[in-house]
Amino acid sequence: MFSHILVCSIAGKANLEKSDLEPALKALKDRLMTKNVAEEIAEKLCESVAASLEGKKLASFTRISSTVQAAMEEALVRILTPRRSIDILRDVHAAKEQRKPYVVVFVGVNGVGKSTNLAKVAYWLLQHNVSVMMAACDTFRSGAVEQLRTHARRLQIPIFEKGYEKDPAIVAKEAIQEASRNGSDVVLVDTAGRMQDNEPLMRALSKLIYLNNPDLVLFVGEALVGNDAVDQLSKFNQKLADLSASANPRLIDGILLTKFDTIDDKVGAALSMVYISGAPVMFVGCGQSYTDLKKLNVKSIVKTLLK
Repeated sequence: MFSHILVCSIAGKANLEKSDLEPALKALKDRLMTKNVAEEIAEKLCESVAASLEGKKLASFTRISSTVQAAMEEALVRILTPRRSIDILRDVHAAKEQRKPYVVVFVGVNGVGKSTNLAKVAYWLLQHNVSVMMAACDTFRSGAVEQLRTHARRLQIPIFEKGYEKDPAIVAKEAIQEASRNGSDVVLVDTAGRMQDNEPLMRALSKLIYLNNPDLVLFVGEALVGNDAVDQLSKFNQKLADLSASANPRLIDGILLTKFDTIDDKVGAALSMVYISGAPVMFVGCGQSYTDLKKLNVKSIVKTLLK
């Protein structure tokens, strides 16, 4: 009789109940929040982990905390691994076979380094023997065209510009036509930084996307600001949906996170942004030079979030 009781208590209860999981989940939620994961997202993640474990049998001799940790790791990998893979180089070649330039539109709020990161993407493409043209469609902010021109000159690639106060949607259209004529593989479209609640500028962006149907809409956000970037991204998507002339509006396809080298282990913004948008983090910018662009390493991010 005695030995029977002992074995039961070591193997844990027959089935896990929510109350068994609570302490480990609370610790995990707090840990995610210290890494800059938005609170409501940390909360939702813990709920889904609880739901996946509730009623399950605990394997003999395993601790609840390690079971919870393993389930959370699985959930995080699943979220950060893109649902549809976007392989830019593959897609560029597919467009090339159809004799069409591949078009990327860069969007985001002011001051996140859109044109610098556009230039980094241009450099990355050049390294893969892809010909690139820039389109200066930030026709709103003085200095924006000059800034892009400087990058184009340094990288020795053509730039399409029509100066200021033109309709950016039309400038982008003409740039794409020009790229078709001169055989550029990719057009990188710079747009005016806008706050997510600036209605006229969001309307102009929505028109640019609707009129030109780009292959990729890339949201540039700062890894640093954490929940601000999450808020920006969800509002951008909301506005693009609300203002679109199409019944099936185009939203953000991918994310480029800047200043990734300055955040230490606070990588939570990457998770939060992917979680709310379903768009993958395609690049992370770290540092100032053109070579400072990396792919997101999902395994290392998950490890950082859980350590």
